[in-house]
Amino acid sequence: MRMWQRLVSLPAGRQSKWVVLATWLMIFGVFGWLAGFIEQVQDNDETNWMPANAQSTRAVHLANREFPADDTAALVIVYTRDGGLATADRAEVQHDRVELANLADGPLVGPEQSSDGKALMLTVPVAGSKLDSGEVNQVVADARAVINADLPAGLTAKATGPAASRADSAAANGQVDSTLTLATVIVVAVLLFVTYRSPVLLFVPLACVVFGVVVAQGATYLIGQAGATVSGSSFILMIVLVFGLGTDYALLLISRYREELRRHADRHEAMALALRRTVPSVLASAGTMVLAALALLAADMNSTKGLGPVAAVAVAAAVLAMTTLLPALLVVLGRGVFWPRIPRHTGFPAGAESAPSGAWASIAARVSRRPRRTWIVTTLVLAAMSGGVLLLNVGGLAGADNFTRKPDSVLGQEMIRAHFAAASTAPTLIYAPAGSGEQAVGASQSTAGVGGLQPAELSASGEWVRIAAVLADPPTTKAAQETVERLRVRLTNVDADILVGGQAATILDQNVTMNRDLMVIVPIIIAVVILVLGILLRAVVAPLLLLGCALLSAGAALGLSSVLFHAAGYPRTDQSVLILGFLFLVALGVDYTIFLMARAREEVGQRGHGPGLLHALAATGGVITSAGVVLAATFLVLTITPVVLNIQLGLLVAVGVLIDAFIVRTVLVPALAIDVGRRTWWPSHPDRATDHRSGIDIPD
Repeated sequence: MRMWQRLVSLPAGRQSKWVVLATWLMIFGVFGWLAGFIEQVQDNDETNWMPANAQSTRAVHLANREFPADDTAALVIVYTRDGGLATADRAEVQHDRVELANLADGPLVGPEQSSDGKALMLTVPVAGSKLDSGEVNQVVADARAVINADLPAGLTAKATGPAASRADSAAANGQVDSTLTLATVIVVAVLLFVTYRSPVLLFVPLACVVFGVVVAQGATYLIGQAGATVSGSSFILMIVLVFGLGTDYALLLISRYREELRRHADRHEAMALALRRTVPSVLASAGTMVLAALALLAADMNSTKGLGPVAAVAVAAAVLAMTTLLPALLVVLGRGVFWPRIPRHTGFPAGAESAPSGAWASIAARVSRRPRRTWIVTTLVLAAMSGGVLLLNVGGLAGADNFTRKPDSVLGQEMIRAHFAAASTAPTLIYAPAGSGEQAVGASQSTAGVGGLQPAELSASGEWVRIAAVLADPPTTKAAQETVERLRVRLTNVDADILVGGQAATILDQNVTMNRDLMVIVPIIIAVVILVLGILLRAVVAPLLLLGCALLSAGAALGLSSVLFHAAGYPRTDQSVLILGFLFLVALGVDYTIFLMARAREEVGQRGHGPGLLHALAATGGVITSAGVVLAATFLVLTITPVVLNIQLGLLVAVGVLIDAFIVRTVLVPALAIDVGRRTWWPSHPDRATDHRSGIDIPD
């Protein structure tokens, strides 16, 4: 124990604080250099996000092997005029065709005219390697510049197809990266200033968070190099986690440090004691989040699985920065860092000061008067809020559904469906052994939901045929996915080796895989929370009570968020929102309960069960609610992005964090613990313990 205390107190040492700062400068240099390469490991190819055994993934691999000449993605240019195409329109298309040929990686197809004479379609092949490297973004931008230059009045031109969809998705995520980082810094800075009312202090935790972000980025690069799938969404959530959790941990440590500065004249002693009292609960909180994040490794979706280690290193970077770099900086800067509200030494020894007063003491007193009625009423309120889950529509987010406004690629696809009845930029692709080709064509033609078939193509080896099926419904709809299911059933009866791929098939496989992941990951996260709470509190009853409160809180957050999704105009959601939402709601939400109950266990050892709980509630109320506001605001920054998935996840987590901080941790948990009594801590008995705070060891 003594060795542990000295280790934790190193940042507070009179000499060792300088060693900590020097070490962090070296860490920052190394990981800052690695962070510069992070874009090299970002993988936004949705094909790579899928499990290798998914039928749509196997179809892609087969196509790459059997149809290598077709390793291109279509960039489809569609031109329309409501009153019918004019001669000048056709001349403009021919002019564009010449310039677009300079961007193509193969011969252009078209222009093809629609049967109603109102539209022309031109297909520009783009090498698949350009999609992987990100060069497609510039190709699409150049193509759009060509078609929009000198466009005749009344003629509409849009770039669509898989290549344009990839570029539009990358553009949306690019807006997220830059805008979100700036907005997060501003939000955290404002909230820190409001919390401390110090123009100096706010920059210290903010600087430490930036150091943590750099370390997390460098570590993420190493994770990507090791083979994990690092998507753009993983990168975004990494930033949010480091800022949100890092600030939370900073608030907890600074609050306890201020308390100890009033008790001790020596700031080194004050920081050493603050670290010993806060680091166990901070590590328990961070450990819960890290282990819960690593539960994502059990996912079949590579994008979900890859987020696990990324989130884990983000949390680790945040806790490392806030338990080593932050205390070292605070000790170096001295009491003046709190200016103008500098905490003065009052001389009160630990435990001798009066009980906290103010709003939180009043709340604690009210909770203690009728604890049973309080927790029952609170439970009923949260259960009623959970009723909103009946509005939840888990239909998946794909294509236009995942954007707050329709990008050109979606508008272009709508134009094609309106004028080309038997065409699609994203057909369903059927791969059948050559001997089963004719039977596959017959079975596909007679399948409900198939609008038409394009001529079958024979592979270079002569062993496979590819049949492009145009579905009657857009590929992102549930109806199209049901058609794929029917196709697979019928074609399996023809030949078990037949594969059905394409966009609709990929979305279907994603939904099936994410449903499986949800059923597997949720129990693992629950087990992790129980384990960490049991170890921290050395109890059996308390972890079960706290888990029940966390699950009730998560249900209330999901119910209220479902109502907000509908109100915001985004009623459909995705299974990944539920998976990540549950992870963050339970693992992050339990943070505040850990902070409260760890302090409660400490106070119970001095004051007894009831008074100790109430003292802990009054003492931690301000800092925990402040931390909740900061974390909620950090996640709410996601709502400024143009991606619906990010907006929904940000709303869900923000609502859940606020419910945890202001209702569950403030009212439900203390009322329940008071009503259950000393049995809360069974089989341990912290109220019989004696707390010795004398003899503080300060490292050299």
